[in-house]
Amino acid sequence: MVSVNVVHGLRRGPTRVTAIDKRPVDGPVEVGPLGIDGDVQCDKRFHGGPDKALYAFAGEESDGWAKELDRGIPPGYFGENLTTRGLDVDGALIGERWQIGDIEAGIVVEVRLPRDPCGNLSGWVGIPRFHRTFHQHGRPGAYLAVLRPGVIRAGDPITVVHRPDHDVTVSDCSQGRVRDPASLLTRAGS
Repeated sequence: MVSVNVVHGLRRGPTRVTAIDKRPVDGPVEVGPLGIDGDVQCDKRFHGGPDKALYAFAGEESDGWAKELDRGIPPGYFGENLTTRGLDVDGALIGERWQIGDIEAGIVVEVRLPRDPCGNLSGWVGIPRFHRTFHQHGRPGAYLAVLRPGVIRAGDPITVVHRPDHDVTVSDCSQGRVRDPASLLTRAGS
């Protein structure tokens, strides 16, 4: 894991107040059932809660957007709590489980949903309708449920510890190829 990111400050987005400004933190952080201690989500209708406790985004995707947008993209830029590298977040199966950090003190999370970006992402990036472009790209990152709370830090390994018996990925759900991801979680034993 490249970084663990929490809100740096709240700001007014084009549609509402947003906590998209996430930045890396040093050292260990506590993660509970609703996310990282010290992080916030503003619009609880669309962010946070047990099924969206954490948002993971692949550093490789950030690299691609840096080239596309011709600007530096630091960890946390897209509002993610976890910036990964070497893990295909969007290729993860709905219901897949990851061990993050130490086997004893680390956390276990479950991939639940793809991110569905809103207009605040466009305001943050400074490009009208960028959230639509981001969505159409089909690699939006994943929301995670915390199955076992614990402590994580930048540099911790992420290990896939369970893969459900289906082939539906985060990207598949993002692109509308699956209508009911909740049924996949039932099949995955969640």
